[in-house]
Amino acid sequence: MKAILLLEDGTVFKGSSFGAKGLKCGEVVFNTSMSGYQEILTDPSYNEQIITMTYPLIGNYGTNKADWESRKIFAAGFIVKENCDYPSNWRSGESLSDYLKANNIVGLEGIDTRALVKHIREEGAMRGVISSTEFDLANLKKELDKYPGLVGRDIVKNVTAKKPYDWNKGVIDVLTGRQCKPEKKYKVVAFDFGVKQNILRLLRSHGCDVHVVPAATPAKAVLERKPDGVFLSNGPGDPAPVDYAVETVRQLLGKVPIFGICLGHQILALALGAKTYKLKFGHRGANHPVKNLKTQKIEITSQNHGFCVDMDSLSKQDVELTHLNLNDNTNEGFRCRKLDAFCVQYHPEASPGPHDSNYLFGDFIKLMDK
Repeated sequence: MKAILLLEDGTVFKGSSFGAKGLKCGEVVFNTSMSGYQEILTDPSYNEQIITMTYPLIGNYGTNKADWESRKIFAAGFIVKENCDYPSNWRSGESLSDYLKANNIVGLEGIDTRALVKHIREEGAMRGVISSTEFDLANLKKELDKYPGLVGRDIVKNVTAKKPYDWNKGVIDVLTGRQCKPEKKYKVVAFDFGVKQNILRLLRSHGCDVHVVPAATPAKAVLERKPDGVFLSNGPGDPAPVDYAVETVRQLLGKVPIFGICLGHQILALALGAKTYKLKFGHRGANHPVKNLKTQKIEITSQNHGFCVDMDSLSKQDVELTHLNLNDNTNEGFRCRKLDAFCVQYHPEASPGPHDSNYLFGDFIKLMDK
């Protein structure tokens, strides 16, 4: 059972197939997490991306029905050094291979993932095609040439909710099954640009009455609900083409407290007049160091983004840089000096990852209290 990966620069990796049979194009990226592969696969921010895990052994604890972060897998493909077909964990329901097969996701194993990651780091994230059905390089190149890539395209429309809905699930204790669902004190409208469910769980567990709306929802419809706060979610791809959301946030600024994460961070920045740019190979993993410039403490964070906000394009009078990436000194968070709005580029809700930045949900509550 063969499988192959062809990159747009002609580089080829040949290995074995696991998961579903098929052919899929996408942007080839890598994630440095040691665990949490199910949460990574179901993160909508990976829409149209072929994920390579840097940790060599993946699948050893299987998959389960609880660790989903969205309604389906949006990733284009999955690449590992070694897939474990015999998982061992009390929560495991099925193997990773069966899980990918059930969700029609093509997997590739048995390649030198270190070589692939090094190539991406040196040459940058690039388009690729993964296949377990077609192996002729000329035919694969034809398929890859049809794929437009992520820059300049709105792919939020692929992952956002079709209609509004209320969210009422809190954070779950995996040992007891109990949910943290305190009294609802704050009405929050959450924009779904590709929202991870653990964000919604944490909002509910902080006493929020959460109403989720599609990405294209206009500002007027949001304000009619008279929310105490607005949340801007994570999501996939290039933020610049999501101009309808940028205009909506521009109309909401100053009228209601705003908290943004990941793509929400970028959209808030664009609404303030900033510019965004594509990173060479992005930040993806559960172990990225970020400095909190207010407390001077270092937070280990979960990250997943390929675009970044140009801090020099933001007015220093209007915004204050609050968080800095220690790997490359890129912008990881800012707050508005005069408006009740703040955001971070990374994922304080983790899933997977550390909980160092969980306090940001508390900061959102304080902003709504104010």
